Amino acid sequence: VAAAFGVELEEHPDILAMMQSRWGDQMNAARRRMARVPVGGALVNNPVQGPPGFTIGNVFVLAGVPQIMRGMLEDVGPRLRSGAVVLSRTVRVEGSGEGAIAGPLEAVAKAHPNLSLGSYPFFTEGLYGSNLVLRSRDEAELSATVGELIAALRAAGIANVREVEPA
Repeated sequence: VAAAFGVELEEHPDILAMMQSRWGDQMNAARRRMARVPVGGALVNNPVQGPPGFTIGNVFVLAGVPQIMRGMLEDVGPRLRSGAVVLSRTVRVEGSGEGAIAGPLEAVAKAHPNLSLGSYPFFTEGLYGSNLVLRSRDEAELSATVGELIAALRAAGIANVREVEPA
């Protein structure tokens, strides 16, 4: 992580002191490594056990043990910045494979480069098709594109197509 941010690692004095008081004579090189934090990193509280995690830039480094990580998330949650919500809508095509829907899907995708379109094929209980998932931060463009995609699929001769409610 330090290399990705172009900084050095340093032994954080607070972590080192905490670990030294805990392990005393059993402090070894492997345990000292847990005290290393990228220069400029801020600590993430670990209320469960062991050394804290850290954050630098937009990266949070937490313990891998689920119980310890959950405890650390209490400190992380308030620090997270939220961005624009990504909206999602799904168009379900039944009875047509990806080869049949590729043309209309590609045309709509090219016309809307700010949207994300994904095709997720399914085969279940004798039924096949694809769930076409459209994602955008712009609700108006997303709604218009769903209608445009359904119309393009129907114009290509694909009759069994509909928007589905999120699960």
